[in-house]
Amino acid sequence: MALVPTEVFERLADRKVVVVGDLMLDRFLWGRVRRVSPEAPVPIVELERETQSAGGAANVARNLSGLGLQVALVGVAGADSGRDLLLAELTTANLDSDGILIARDRGTTIKTRVLGNRQQMIRIDAEQAAPLAESDRERLLAAAISRLAQADALLLSDYAKGVLTEDLCRALIAFARGRGLPVLVDPKAKDFSRYAGATLITPNRDELALATGVAAQDLDALIAAGSAMRETLNLESLVLTLSEQGMVLIDADGNHRMLATAREVYDVSGAGDTVIATFVAGLAAGLGRVATAHLANLAAGIVVSKVGTAPIRAQELLAALNEEAAYGQAAKIRDLEEAQAQVRRWQAAGERVVFTNGCFDLLHVGHVTYLERARRYGHRLVVGLNADASVRRLKGPERPLIGQEDRARVLAALATVDAVILFDQDTPLALIEQLRPDVLAKGADYREEQVIGAAEVKSWGGQVVLVPLVEDRSTTGIIARMNAN
Repeated sequence: MALVPTEVFERLADRKVVVVGDLMLDRFLWGRVRRVSPEAPVPIVELERETQSAGGAANVARNLSGLGLQVALVGVAGADSGRDLLLAELTTANLDSDGILIARDRGTTIKTRVLGNRQQMIRIDAEQAAPLAESDRERLLAAAISRLAQADALLLSDYAKGVLTEDLCRALIAFARGRGLPVLVDPKAKDFSRYAGATLITPNRDELALATGVAAQDLDALIAAGSAMRETLNLESLVLTLSEQGMVLIDADGNHRMLATAREVYDVSGAGDTVIATFVAGLAAGLGRVATAHLANLAAGIVVSKVGTAPIRAQELLAALNEEAAYGQAAKIRDLEEAQAQVRRWQAAGERVVFTNGCFDLLHVGHVTYLERARRYGHRLVVGLNADASVRRLKGPERPLIGQEDRARVLAALATVDAVILFDQDTPLALIEQLRPDVLAKGADYREEQVIGAAEVKSWGGQVVLVPLVEDRSTTGIIARMNAN
């Protein structure tokens, strides 16, 4: 079972978080690399498109909003076109930008990433990292405090661009803790003492190594240094993030290692923002620290599989939780109610659900190949499996050779199959109508007008596909050869 109850997301709608930190505009130049420059040994990126998104503390706010929380964002930007673009991105994300002040001494921080063939080639930063002018710090502090009066948590997103100075951090932490609010910090400063008294901080391996003087490669020593720092700074928890290796939660109960969720890593930019935002969401929803760390680890695994700075969405995390709850082969075997709920969760997360059906008696390579081909038409494959009584009516009293529980268990063992549902009827029509898949797959030995459920699936905008079969592979043929021998 999952460590985290899925009902956690229902508690977030009325929770409000104040985010204070370094705002940025992330620009992405996307292109294709086909050759190397004759002028220097560098690849030539043929520009195809440009995109942009809110970054830094603004990306933290996007993550929080995506998880369903209310967000008040406080920071500074320059009086320039970068600020206009940033505000437009925040408006698109339905985020309040009233707390974004115009700084007197700097422009908007812009990070430009050039990607060739979906891989980052170079990053260009336009920024000023000097501490904010005193008058701007005073205005920023006032803006944050006015919003904390109605907040449930404070999040400090420090990218070391001069906004979260030592005096500002100490003032905000003291005010929030004085009101009983949790304070979570994503740190960047070399000296972590400015975060003393916070509830939780989330340094990565390099950040903690820089702050403690311990080698980043020595994980055991780094964890020990983090544990000592937690006590010195009077923190409730310290979370050491380890990129593709997961994270370590360090608290008064000891060290809790969370292994990363196995996913293909495309881009780690923004993963730290997702981790800190998910920690805020978990704690705001009343989860314990270990359960919250588990949730944040799942969220990080989702966002690093995307290219670019992409926030987590509640639907994605909910789908990951339910997938985890169903982890294991036997758990893929569902009753109708469970299957309906799972299909709806997959579809809510933007995944196409493929449905197919059959007896799958004496599973062979023809079956396996067919299922692999059917899965390619979507993201999830649901198999309707004829129960024993149904098979006897269709195939005769000598069938099935393998009982329904065993057939279901073998199907569930296939990585291609995401869910198996037994049905007693002669056709799967009722099952199809209740599950409402996006794709209905059947063998190419049928014509579309012969496929049960085809008209129904097409009526709700679904697709019917006829999947090529492997020749000379059938259960009937195998049985005939066995009898002949």
